[in-house]
Amino acid sequence: MSATPQEELHRLTVTLKEYVRYQQRLGLRLVEDISKPTVPVPVVKSEPIPAPELTLQPASEAAPQEVITLEEVRAELGDCQRCKLWRTRTHLVFGAGDPHARLVFIGEAPGEAEDRQGEPFVGRAGQLLNRLLSKLEISRQEVYITNINKCRPPNNRTPEADEIAACRPFLWKQLQAIRPQVIVTLGAVAIHALLETKAPLNRLRGHWQQWRGIAVMPTFHPSYLLRVPQERVKTWEDMQQVLALYRPSKD
Repeated sequence: MSATPQEELHRLTVTLKEYVRYQQRLGLRLVEDISKPTVPVPVVKSEPIPAPELTLQPASEAAPQEVITLEEVRAELGDCQRCKLWRTRTHLVFGAGDPHARLVFIGEAPGEAEDRQGEPFVGRAGQLLNRLLSKLEISRQEVYITNINKCRPPNNRTPEADEIAACRPFLWKQLQAIRPQVIVTLGAVAIHALLETKAPLNRLRGHWQQWRGIAVMPTFHPSYLLRVPQERVKTWEDMQQVLALYRPSKD
């Protein structure tokens, strides 16, 4: 039996609404009144901070703040039981590297190898990060590496909101102690927790952000690059921007 005009109109309306939702998922905002022409309108995005305008201040010129050390932050963290992750961890993974590093890398949380050894990024993802640093001619000893969460979530699941909330103040204190000039966040969890944003990583990565006056470059997590190696070129491009700011040309 052929459809009635009313049924056909209903089918077309449903199809059009599905098309609108599809376009919105692609990042476009459409006129919602389906009685009017549906002309795609680009979403207005906040302007990323261009690298040339970022000025790196020596620690002595930075805004005054309470002077603390990483040792004091670690002592305050103690045998942390502020969230449920302490029950399943082997070691608390605080961070490693130069306590006065100008460049800090922030990941998501320790994995199995990190939990076992008590050091950040020592598993397969860490080996990939080491190779990246080597190609950039940056030694691991001159940077500082840490995670949003200091304890491994069971089965390497994504940290939950309460776990991030319990650990994030200590990350902020670590950064206050180190006073870096550049931060690289690795993966969506890291940038979302640091900037307290829900913007998609694909929209943020490759564009300079700021956290309390510090230049921040979001990029992919090495574990993601192990699964999707074709995306490594994007991380390489992101790190070229980081390198240009971290070690500007003297020409």
